[in-house]
Amino acid sequence: MSHDSTTALASPHPVVRKPVVGHQQTVLALLAAVIAVDQVTKWWAWRHAPLVRINYGGNIFVGDTISQWYADPTTGALLDLMDFGVLTAAALILIRRRLPAPVLVPGALMVGGWISNLLDRLGTHHVTAPGSVRGAVDFIPLGSIRYNVADVFIVCGTLLFVLAVTANARSTNRSATASRPPPARRRRRRALLTGVATAACLVGVVGFGAVNHGGVTTPSPSSSTTTTR
Repeated sequence: MSHDSTTALASPHPVVRKPVVGHQQTVLALLAAVIAVDQVTKWWAWRHAPLVRINYGGNIFVGDTISQWYADPTTGALLDLMDFGVLTAAALILIRRRLPAPVLVPGALMVGGWISNLLDRLGTHHVTAPGSVRGAVDFIPLGSIRYNVADVFIVCGTLLFVLAVTANARSTNRSATASRPPPARRRRRRALLTGVATAACLVGVVGFGAVNHGGVTTPSPSSSTTTTR
């Protein structure tokens, strides 16, 4: 072995592969931005918006029975816990996997919206809407139903996410056909993309049902007195 080779092997500064953290910072920043914007607008709406309502969860997509489960203190808490697990898993997937930007950004926006609405049910409504019942603060009117900023992120983010996943799947299939990877690898790619898209649709329905309902509750009397002065 030459002297140069020995020196390279014994170098006090070995080459270390740095972890890629750019996409992780992007996901965390998007999640934080969505939550911050949504919570601030809810705080404002509870004090100033004329059509503000407290939404305890559920809608026609989940039916009256599940809507009542969300409203119940015990079953509602269990459903919130389940939602927390699903959203945590979704956030970890976005943080840990290097997804294309067209998939990553709308994915982070929709997950951030779900998390913000879930945070309302887990306790932030005590700050944004003091004195209110447990639930999300809705104030954007659309017919007889009220929405919030998180709902906008959820709906728009989900639509863009599904479109991006579909486009990415087609591009991946074309690349796979050109490079002819092993069949097992192609199947794993298709299964992953299909699973992500399916999970997004299912969680989208659950999340949408958890934050919208025609028969929403109203603020407590003490809260109403505070906000009207």
